[in-house]
Parts: sequence; structure tokens; C-alpha cells
Amino acid sequence: MIKIEIPNPDVVLTKKKQLGEKVEAAISSEYGFTDYHRIPRDKGGIILLFNAEDELLYVGKARKLRPRVKKHFEDTASAIKKHRDEVYKVAVSIVDDPMEREIYETYIINKLHAKYNIDKVFYK
Repeated sequence: MIKIEIPNPDVVLTKKKQLGEKVEAAISSEYGFTDYHRIPRDKGGIILLFNAEDELLYVGKARKLRPRVKKHFEDTASAIKKHRDEVYKVAVSIVDDPMEREIYETYIINKLHAKYNIDKVFYK
């Protein structure tokens, strides 16, 4: 049997209240996440989105983490576009190998029962 352990997050962003005028990143700051610069731009990995009660909402993977996380909050085709307001915490784990990213994503979705992942679900 293969033993898989969920990787610890390398970067965790939490929602912050926007004070005063909106900053130049109007779309991104609208959801309370303005410190995307902490996420590596050219590293691949796993993205976990949590709500304020620390329930897992969505798991995703990316070849380039920072642009993919930003797209979740800006793109009209994102899987969480109707649920962006629920996201309170973004956890990012760097995983370089594409096959490992695929395995971790599927494992985490099924182990932690991600609320808005509808594909790769085996636990119904």
C-alpha cells in the first residue's frame, strides 16, 4: 500500500479587511487577498482554498502558482467563481513534479472532501 501524506503549506494567505481606498489591484483586493507576491511565480504546486471555519472548499494544482491563484479570483471561468466570497484562506504547497501534483490533488479532494471539487471525487 502506498502511504501519502498531505504536504504542509509553504505559503498561507488570509483574507484582510481593505482599509481606505482600493489599491491598484482592484479585482484581487476586492476579495481581501493583496499579498500574492508571497507565492512563488514560477513554481508548481497545490492550491487549497478554505473558508473561515477552516473547511476545505477547493483543491487545485498549477504549473505556475501565483498566476493560477490570482485567476481563481479574477477569471470568469474559475471553478469557484460563485463562491469567491466564502474563501478566507489560501494555502499553497510547492510540488515540482507534475505527476505528484496530480496524485496529491486527487488524494486531498477525496481525503478532506473538498466542497466545490466535482471531478476526481470518489467518496459519494
